[in-house]
This record gives sequence, C-alpha cells and structure tokens, in this order.
Amino acid sequence: MTATAPRPRPSRTGQPSRTGRPSPAGRPSPIRRPSPIRRPFAAVALLAALFSLVSGLLLAGAGPAAAHAALTGSDPQDGAVVATAPKEVTLTFSEAIAVGDGSIRVLDPSSKRADTGVEPKDLSDGSTVRYGVELLPGLPDGTYTVAWQAISADSHPISGAFTFSIGAPSETTVALPSEEVGGGAVGTVYGIARYIAYAGFILLVGGAAFVLGCWPRGATARPMQRLVVRGWITLTAATLAMLLLRNPYTGSGKFADAFDLDGLQAVLDTKPGAALVSRLLLLGAAALFIAVLFGTYARREDAVEKRDLTFGLAVGGGVVAAGIAATWAMSEHASTGIQAGIAMPVDVLHLLAVAAWLGGLVSLLVALYRTPDIGSEAVRRFSRVAFASVLVLAATGIYQSWRQVGSWSALTGTRYGQLLIVKVALIVLLLAVAWFSRRWTGRLTDAGTASGASVTSDPSESSVTSEGAAETVETADDVAPERAAQLARQRAALTATKKKRIRDADAERSGLRRSVLAEAAIAVVLLAVTTLLTSTEPGRTEEEAKGASTAATAPAASGPVNLSMPFDTGGQNGKGTVRIDIDPGRSGANELHVWIDGSDGKPMDVPELKVALTLEAQEIGPLPVAPDRLAEGHWSASNVQIPMAGEWKVDVTVRTSDIDQVTIDKTVKIG
Repeated sequence: MTATAPRPRPSRTGQPSRTGRPSPAGRPSPIRRPSPIRRPFAAVALLAALFSLVSGLLLAGAGPAAAHAALTGSDPQDGAVVATAPKEVTLTFSEAIAVGDGSIRVLDPSSKRADTGVEPKDLSDGSTVRYGVELLPGLPDGTYTVAWQAISADSHPISGAFTFSIGAPSETTVALPSEEVGGGAVGTVYGIARYIAYAGFILLVGGAAFVLGCWPRGATARPMQRLVVRGWITLTAATLAMLLLRNPYTGSGKFADAFDLDGLQAVLDTKPGAALVSRLLLLGAAALFIAVLFGTYARREDAVEKRDLTFGLAVGGGVVAAGIAATWAMSEHASTGIQAGIAMPVDVLHLLAVAAWLGGLVSLLVALYRTPDIGSEAVRRFSRVAFASVLVLAATGIYQSWRQVGSWSALTGTRYGQLLIVKVALIVLLLAVAWFSRRWTGRLTDAGTASGASVTSDPSESSVTSEGAAETVETADDVAPERAAQLARQRAALTATKKKRIRDADAERSGLRRSVLAEAAIAVVLLAVTTLLTSTEPGRTEEEAKGASTAATAPAASGPVNLSMPFDTGGQNGKGTVRIDIDPGRSGANELHVWIDGSDGKPMDVPELKVALTLEAQEIGPLPVAPDRLAEGHWSASNVQIPMAGEWKVDVTVRTSDIDQVTIDKTVKIG
C-alpha cells in the first residue's frame, strides 16, 4: 500500500493558500492575485479625481447661474429723468418668468417702499412678457431704485436693479445685495447636485440598458448590480437635495431656509418643484424595476419565459426612463423658447441616448475590470448600441444647437456658444477613442473562457481542483453544512481568480480595457461641460436680449443741436427769431442756450421765456426747463437731463408783453 500525500486543508479564515497546501508555519499563505484585479480601484480613483477636478474648475469659474430670461426694457428706463411721478413701473423680459410678492420692489431715496406692495400685475401681450407694479401717489422728487427678482421659465433664478429719477437725480441710501441670486455657497452646492443627478441618471438607465440589451447574464453579477443600485441611490439623493435647496437657491441664499416648510410649499407650487417631485415618484417605480431585474429576471432559467420578461422589462423600464428624462425637459431649456412642443421630446431622446452611450460605457468598464465572465458578443452588442446612440445624439444635438444658438455670432460670441464648441470637441475626441475601442472589439475572442476545461488547463491547477472536489464530498459527509458552504465559496473564488488571470493575459482584452477607461475619463469631463451648459443662458436668448436692449437705448447720431424758429406774438415789436443750442445733444446732461433776436436782427429782451422737452413716442414729458438770463437776448440752463435718445419736441414759449404770448415748437433728433 503506497503512502499518499495529505490533502491540503483550507485555513480557518476560509482563504485557501496559493498552492492549496499548508505553509510551513501551519498557516496558509494568502492568495497573490494578479495585478489587474487591483486595477479597478486605481481606475475608480482616477475617475473620481478627474470628476472632482473638473467640477471644481467649472463651478469655480461659473459663478451664479446666468440669467436665461433677460430684462429687455422698462418704463421708466434705466437712468431716465421724468417730470412727474409715473403711476406704475413696468418691466419687459425676453421670455416667460414666474413672479410672486416682492418680485418687483420700488425704493425711494431713503430705502422705503414706493410701490403698493402687491403682487406684480401680468401685463403680457402675445409674445411680449411684461409685468408692472403700481406706485404710491404723491411721490417726491429724487432717484428711485427698482429691484427685481424672478424665476426664469427654464427654472433658473434671475435678478437685477436699475434707477430712475423724478424731477431731478438725487442721493440715495438704497443698498442692494452684492451677490446675485442663485450664487454663493447654496448655488455651488445646488450646481453640484445637478451634476450628480445627471451622473446618477446615466448610471441607472445606462447600466440597466446594458444588462437587458447587451449582457443578460450580467444581471447575476454583483458589480453590475451595485452599479445600477448606486446610480438609483445617487439620483434619488441628488433629487432630494435639489428639492430642499430650491427655496434658498431661488431666494435668500441661506442653507437654513432649506427646512422652511412655507418655502418648500411654495417650491412645490412651481414647475421645477413639480418636476422634482415627479422624478421622486418615478424613482419609486424604478426601484421596483431594479428589484425585478436583479431578482426574478436574474433567476429565470427558461429561455421563453426570460425572453418574455426581457420584453416586459424593456417596455416598462423605457417608460420609466423616458419619464425621468422628461422631468428635465419639462423644467429647463427645452420647455421655453421657440418650438417648445418639439424641443421637449427631442430633449428626452437626447438624454436617453446619452445614458445608453455613457452609462453603457461605464458598465462595460466595470464588467471588463470586475467580472471574469463577459464575452465578446456582449461587447459587440454594446458597440452597436453605442453607434445607434451616437446617431441619435448627432440628430438631436444639431437641432438643439440651432434652437439654442441660432447664429454664428452667438456660437462664437456668447458663453453658451463657446461651451457648446468645447462640448463638440470633447465628443469628437470621445468618438476618436471609441474608434480604437471598436478595433479592439473586432479582435476580441472568448478563447480561454468558453469552457471549464480551458479555465483549468494547467495540470497543477487541475489537480488542485480535483482534490478540492474530493474534499467537498468528504466534507459534505464529515463536517457541518456551514463548512461545506465555506468550501464552496473558496472554490468559487479560486475559479474566478483563474478566469481573471487567463482573461488578463489576453492582449486584446487589455487593450479594450485601456481604451474604454480613456473613454470614461473623457465622458466625465463631457458630462461636466453639459451640466454647465444647462445653467448658462442660451446664445439665442442672450443675443436677442442684447438686441432689444440696444434698440431701446441706442443713441442716434450724436452732436450739438441747433434750432432756429421764428415767432410772432401779435403785439407791438412781437416778431423775432429764437435760436437754441443743445450741447452735446445726446441723452444725459446737456447745456442749453437760447438767443432771441428782434425783427431788426439785434438781441431782444422779453419778459418771459420758457422751454419744455417732450418725447411723445414714449409718453415722456413735457420736461420743463427754466433758463437763466445771462445777457440781453441770451438765456442759459446747465445740467438739462434728457433721459433717452429719440425724436424730441422742443416747445418754446415767448411773452413779449402782459398779454402777447406765443408757443412755438420743433422736433429734433437727440442721440
């Protein structure tokens, strides 16, 4: 009877030795896993560091979210000087806004409210968006400040201020906040939450689509399950944070107001608040989808039943994913501006394509690094899905770019257009790297992983496996079931290690992992730029606002104004000529000189001379001017305020005796 070597025993910790035999010290040595198994942690750390760096750089330079609705006009205009107090102040915007109590405040020189304090009146007419507030009667002369704050139709807060004067400008004690609404620490945190929400949506939808459409066996893989579940948790947490921060983000800018119940109720009554609540409800349905995907679907063995369940999950999951995407489309850029009815479904398609491409890319990266079982067919399926997603992105992106930019000048001359150029460049770079990935995919094979025999091709490893199997039988009879389960886990870990070792030795698979990692790194930057685009005023809106503002305030050809008007009061020595000079002849302060010549051409004194200016097109004036007599036949007035450019009517009243008087007028263009 020949002696047989003792069979190896597992360690008490449940970890087999590298050779399956005890170490000299009686304790098994730990398994030395090949270096590629540690690479996922380095890859994740790299992507996390890149995420932090890009977020920090973009958010640090972004400041408050740019206004997506712009103030295009007001009555009175900024800097205007009116002769009498207007009954109301009106503001005109480039697109629809949401207002409430205190959205428009008019403050007198001592910082007291000069308006009635009621909610602004909606004076919109057709495509013109206008709101106004009534002023208190009997307002004294001086400089008044109009401070306004509202929420743009695409969910972003906007604010601003301007001044006008009654009678003449004066000192004012009004102190306005130096920080724009939507800025500060609250604005930064809200912006980060928006980025994280997009990332969570991409992981949730893209990961689930990758499992259903590309790698059904991945439903049983723990790394894939963790990826999708973490995407759901990330999106849910970010949505809750945005809902709580919405009130301080659009209002006070203080974190403490996040828990103001009245403020939260006001948020729920707005379109962005309703969108966030709808997203949370849809995430509840998404949780049920995840439970079925990684529960019933993962355990299903019958091919026909699994195919039917795949179809049901695809339809139900697609509806839920489209609904979540619609919560962005219904509350941001797509919901306002031209062709909103077309833009919203296009935006939903765009978001779904982004999730399928980038989320699938991350899923593939996790599968290549963390699971030993993904085959070449699954990679090729994703390659086809990614190609289709890029086609959808190209079509929807071109339409969105035209809609949000509209002209070459807006593309190169606005912040939105410049960010769009950066985004396109990143997409081109991502496609270039994806081309290399497709080349590696074409070379990919499943050699060494198709069967258990190939996995255990090493004779020494085969002997270890055989001995382990024999020990399993012995253990099942001699030891407790817990011990048998422990041994089964050990054998599974050893088998997975061998599979990974063989796959990591595949040059094509290693090249694919590297190129996919590069794609994921570019995708992190691309997502950051995309998020910043959603918080930047569209180029078309910015240019339209600038054009409207310029049209309202653009000066005409400026220069001194010279007038000559004959008059005849009807009395003795009642004929003559009035000459007027207005210098520099543009909006703002001017010097006015008046000369009166008699019928003989010599300087002529008169008992009374009055001048008034009226801009009839804007219903401004008459603005009285009381010139002082400097010499015989010569009067002058300094610091004559002309509030804006336009066609001004100059009225001159000349009285030559107690009963002889005449008023003459002439219209001139003042720039």
